[in-house]
Amino acid sequence: MATATADVDLELISGPPYRTILRLAAPTVVAMLSQSVVNEIDVYFFSKLPHPEDSNAQAALLPSLLLVWLFGGSLSAISVGTQAITARRYAERRYDAAGAVLANSAFFCLIAGILLGIVGAWTIHDLLGMILKVPEAHAIAYSYSKWRLLGIVSMAGTMALKAFFDGIGKTWVHLVSAVVMNIFNILFCWMFIFGNLGAPRMGAPGAGFAAFVATWIGLGIMLFFVGKERARFSFLRWSNLSRSLTWDILKLSIPAALATVVMMIGFGLFAQVAGKLDAAEAAASPTGVREAVNGAATTNIVAILKLTFTACIAFGTATATLVAQSLAAKRPHDAERFGWASVRLGLVIFGVVGLLEGVIFTPQIVNFITHSEAVREAAMTPMRMMGVVTPIIAVAMILSEALFGAGNTKFVAAAQFFLVFLVLVPLAWLLGIQSGVGLKGMWVAAVCYSIGAAIVMTLKFRGGSWKKIVI
Repeated sequence: MATATADVDLELISGPPYRTILRLAAPTVVAMLSQSVVNEIDVYFFSKLPHPEDSNAQAALLPSLLLVWLFGGSLSAISVGTQAITARRYAERRYDAAGAVLANSAFFCLIAGILLGIVGAWTIHDLLGMILKVPEAHAIAYSYSKWRLLGIVSMAGTMALKAFFDGIGKTWVHLVSAVVMNIFNILFCWMFIFGNLGAPRMGAPGAGFAAFVATWIGLGIMLFFVGKERARFSFLRWSNLSRSLTWDILKLSIPAALATVVMMIGFGLFAQVAGKLDAAEAAASPTGVREAVNGAATTNIVAILKLTFTACIAFGTATATLVAQSLAAKRPHDAERFGWASVRLGLVIFGVVGLLEGVIFTPQIVNFITHSEAVREAAMTPMRMMGVVTPIIAVAMILSEALFGAGNTKFVAAAQFFLVFLVLVPLAWLLGIQSGVGLKGMWVAAVCYSIGAAIVMTLKFRGGSWKKIVI
């Protein structure tokens, strides 16, 4: 239904673009970085385990996370449709309709999360076996992943509630939840990985248990803030549950979910290259000691870069809200203005971050995250390469989120499919294994993928066809 500009809330989109983006993005950046600490803490604590348990645990982490996100992350993609529709209904001052979006999104996450958790429990052992070829690493990954699967409902539910608050401009809510959640995660990791304070020593799987408990604590905090909004948005009504509204949310979210699945499968195949390299080196080892060097190095690089990528997504999330509200106000020029302003901020901010990660402090960062000399040596050059392309990655991720906010989710999903399966995966196999270059060649493929994604998303956003999408 068309809404006159006079009937919409223009407060959020009327300010200076840079200040508005930073005001929305700053809490989201801190919150999402804090949430990413759930996995970074795992990498750090794993480095304190005895050798070679430390390297095998680190090698196990990335495949585990990829498969957890294959299930939980694909469901969490419902946040895309939730945020886009909530932002438009809020800007139109249709508060009951915005509350109904939250009700349907949360209910869907509950039912689908339980089903996906069951599917994951039946399949994750064999799926991990396709990626990890070192038995010790596979055993750790399986035990860790079983705990993380129990947090699928809490993970997806938190993202749905976060999307609602992001859509109405209250990005600080998730910040509070994430900080408290991660304080508990750090404590539980310290207790259950090493057996402190009377807790059983679980080793690396203890980190999975800690994350599982912490994510439910985070969801509980989000629900507390949702309760404080019930008078305005009236979401606690059975009449809010609607198949048609749920389908409207899913129509935007399913392509985003497919994009997540594509990326997780693609990066799983990418990590499989590292597993193949480790298997070959283990077979040729004269000592019989099996250390998953390439897998550990890949996990460590991703762990470091994921902090940066998370911040990029946070900028994109803020941009998505501003794009959606601008389109609801029939101000497409403002939507475009916010998009390019966010890109310029991203180039500057993440250009500096990439310089620090990939040039100035690379040895210190790599040395901090692992004590294995072999892993350090393997990770150094790929880390430098990815640091250099960090601002390019920022452009791709910010504009992807902006297109999500506009409702152009099908394009992003299709673009990711072609980039992953025509660029990332085949180049990783060709340069990593077939050409004999090894880990460095594998990460050259990641650089090419990043550049391609930035070009594709820039051309699509510049084209402007997304301005005509009606939600």
